[in-house]
Amino acid sequence: MKRIWKKGLLALLIKSVSISGLMAVASTAAVSANAAVMTEGLVNDYAAAMKSAANSKNVNRVAQLVSDDALISMSRKGKSTSLDKDAYLKLIQRSWSQSTDYKYDISIDNVVITGTQAKANVVTTESWLRDGKSASFVTKSRVTLTLSTGNAILLRAVSQVTID
Repeated sequence: MKRIWKKGLLALLIKSVSISGLMAVASTAAVSANAAVMTEGLVNDYAAAMKSAANSKNVNRVAQLVSDDALISMSRKGKSTSLDKDAYLKLIQRSWSQSTDYKYDISIDNVVITGTQAKANVVTTESWLRDGKSASFVTKSRVTLTLSTGNAILLRAVSQVTID
Protein backbone atom coordinates (compact mmCIF):
# COMPACT_ATOMS: atom_id res chain seq x y z
CA MET A 1 0.00 0.00 0.00
CA LYS A 2 2.83 2.38 0.83
CA ARG A 3 4.43 1.75 -2.58
CA ILE A 4 1.18 2.52 -4.39
CA TRP A 5 0.73 5.62 -2.26
CA LYS A 6 4.27 6.77 -3.08
CA LYS A 7 3.83 5.97 -6.78
CA GLY A 8 0.46 7.71 -6.83
CA LEU A 9 1.81 10.76 -5.05
CA LEU A 10 4.88 10.84 -7.29
CA ALA A 11 2.74 10.55 -10.42
CA LEU A 12 0.44 13.32 -9.17
CA LEU A 13 3.45 15.52 -8.37
CA ILE A 14 4.96 14.95 -11.84
CA LYS A 15 1.62 15.76 -13.50
CA SER A 16 1.24 18.89 -11.37
CA VAL A 17 4.74 20.08 -12.22
CA SER A 18 4.13 19.37 -15.91
CA ILE A 19 0.87 21.30 -15.94
CA SER A 20 2.45 24.18 -14.02
CA GLY A 21 5.38 24.20 -16.42
CA LEU A 22 3.07 24.25 -19.45
CA MET A 23 1.06 27.10 -17.93
CA ALA A 24 4.25 29.09 -17.30
CA VAL A 25 5.39 28.58 -20.89
CA ALA A 26 1.94 29.52 -22.22
CA SER A 27 1.86 32.64 -20.03
CA THR A 28 5.31 33.69 -21.23
CA ALA A 29 4.29 33.18 -24.85
CA ALA A 30 1.11 35.23 -24.34
CA VAL A 31 3.05 38.09 -22.73
CA SER A 32 5.61 38.02 -25.55
CA ALA A 33 2.87 38.12 -28.19
CA ASN A 34 1.24 41.14 -26.52
CA ALA A 35 4.55 42.99 -26.15
CA ALA A 36 5.23 43.41 -29.88
CA VAL A 37 8.05 45.76 -30.80
CA MET A 38 9.12 47.53 -33.95
CA THR A 39 11.97 45.93 -35.90
CA GLU A 40 14.15 47.05 -38.76
CA GLY A 41 12.59 44.23 -40.78
CA LEU A 42 9.16 45.82 -40.33
CA VAL A 43 10.58 49.18 -41.44
CA ASN A 44 11.97 47.54 -44.58
CA ASP A 45 8.64 45.77 -45.16
CA TYR A 46 6.90 49.16 -44.93
CA ALA A 47 9.22 50.60 -47.60
CA ALA A 48 8.65 47.65 -49.95
CA ALA A 49 4.88 47.80 -49.45
CA MET A 50 4.77 51.57 -50.04
CA LYS A 51 6.86 51.23 -53.21
CA SER A 52 4.59 48.48 -54.53
CA ALA A 53 1.38 50.36 -53.65
CA ALA A 54 2.55 53.65 -55.18
CA ASN A 55 3.88 52.08 -58.37
CA SER A 56 0.58 50.27 -58.88
CA LYS A 57 -1.33 53.48 -57.96
CA ASN A 58 -3.23 51.52 -55.32
CA VAL A 59 -4.64 54.23 -53.04
CA ASN A 60 -6.37 51.67 -50.79
CA ARG A 61 -3.06 49.94 -50.09
CA VAL A 62 -1.33 53.28 -49.46
CA ALA A 63 -4.16 54.14 -47.04
CA GLN A 64 -3.39 50.96 -45.08
CA LEU A 65 0.24 52.09 -44.72
CA VAL A 66 -0.71 55.48 -43.25
CA SER A 67 -2.09 55.93 -39.73
CA ASP A 68 -5.50 57.55 -39.34
CA ASP A 69 -3.68 60.02 -37.05
CA ALA A 70 -0.92 60.77 -39.57
CA LEU A 71 0.46 64.26 -39.96
CA ILE A 72 2.66 65.03 -42.95
CA SER A 73 4.42 68.40 -43.02
CA MET A 74 5.91 69.40 -46.37
CA SER A 75 8.17 72.35 -47.21
CA ARG A 76 9.30 73.66 -50.58
CA LYS A 77 10.97 76.99 -51.36
CA GLY A 78 10.17 78.39 -47.92
CA LYS A 79 6.47 77.47 -48.05
CA SER A 80 5.04 74.80 -45.78
CA THR A 81 1.84 72.85 -45.53
CA SER A 82 0.58 70.07 -43.30
CA LEU A 83 -1.60 67.23 -44.50
CA ASP A 84 -3.68 64.73 -42.60
CA LYS A 85 -4.29 61.25 -44.00
CA ASP A 86 -7.30 62.22 -46.12
CA ALA A 87 -5.58 65.27 -47.63
CA TYR A 88 -2.48 63.20 -48.39
CA LEU A 89 -4.51 60.48 -50.13
CA LYS A 90 -6.40 63.09 -52.19
CA LEU A 91 -3.12 64.73 -53.19
CA ILE A 92 -1.57 61.49 -54.47
CA GLN A 93 -4.78 60.48 -56.27
CA ARG A 94 -4.94 63.84 -58.04
CA SER A 95 -1.27 63.58 -58.96
CA TRP A 96 -1.70 60.03 -60.31
CA SER A 97 -4.76 60.97 -62.36
CA GLN A 98 -2.93 63.86 -64.06
CA SER A 99 0.16 61.90 -65.05
CA THR A 100 1.37 58.90 -67.00
CA ASP A 101 4.41 56.65 -66.63
CA TYR A 102 4.47 57.20 -62.87
CA LYS A 103 7.42 55.67 -60.98
CA TYR A 104 8.11 55.69 -57.25
CA ASP A 105 11.23 54.69 -55.36
CA ILE A 106 12.01 54.83 -51.64
CA SER A 107 15.13 54.42 -49.54
CA ILE A 108 15.39 54.38 -45.76
CA ASP A 109 18.40 54.83 -43.49
CA ASN A 110 19.39 56.01 -40.01
CA VAL A 111 16.66 53.91 -38.38
CA VAL A 112 16.27 54.38 -34.63
CA ILE A 113 13.83 52.01 -32.92
CA THR A 114 12.21 52.60 -29.55
CA GLY A 115 9.49 50.17 -28.47
CA THR A 116 6.64 50.29 -30.96
CA GLN A 117 8.01 53.17 -33.04
CA ALA A 118 10.86 53.82 -35.45
CA LYS A 119 12.30 57.11 -36.64
CA ALA A 120 14.12 57.08 -39.96
CA ASN A 121 15.43 59.21 -42.79
CA VAL A 122 13.43 58.52 -45.93
CA VAL A 123 14.14 59.66 -49.47
CA THR A 124 11.45 59.16 -52.07
CA THR A 125 11.79 59.84 -55.76
CA GLU A 126 8.69 60.16 -57.88
CA SER A 127 8.82 60.67 -61.63
CA TRP A 128 6.12 60.91 -64.29
CA LEU A 129 5.05 62.40 -67.58
CA ARG A 130 2.50 65.21 -67.63
CA ASP A 131 1.45 66.88 -70.85
CA GLY A 132 4.37 65.17 -72.59
CA LYS A 133 6.94 66.62 -70.18
CA SER A 134 8.88 64.62 -67.63
CA ALA A 135 9.08 65.76 -64.04
CA SER A 136 10.29 64.36 -60.75
CA PHE A 137 9.96 65.04 -57.04
CA VAL A 138 12.66 64.17 -54.56
CA THR A 139 11.37 64.25 -51.02
CA LYS A 140 13.70 64.00 -48.03
CA SER A 141 11.88 63.26 -44.81
CA ARG A 142 12.37 62.36 -41.19
CA VAL A 143 9.52 59.98 -40.46
CA THR A 144 8.03 58.22 -37.48
CA LEU A 145 6.59 54.80 -38.15
CA THR A 146 4.41 53.10 -35.58
CA LEU A 147 3.36 49.52 -35.05
CA SER A 148 -0.22 48.68 -36.01
CA THR A 149 -1.59 45.14 -36.22
CA GLY A 150 1.94 43.80 -36.50
CA ASN A 151 3.01 46.14 -39.32
CA ALA A 152 4.84 49.45 -39.55
CA ILE A 153 2.70 52.37 -40.73
CA LEU A 154 3.42 56.08 -41.21
CA LEU A 155 2.55 58.29 -38.25
CA ARG A 156 4.54 61.49 -38.86
CA ALA A 157 6.67 62.95 -41.62
CA VAL A 158 8.57 66.20 -41.83
CA SER A 159 9.54 66.60 -45.48
CA GLN A 160 11.54 68.82 -47.79
CA VAL A 161 10.41 68.57 -51.42
CA THR A 162 12.58 69.34 -54.46
CA ILE A 163 11.09 69.40 -57.95
CA ASP A 164 13.34 68.71 -60.93
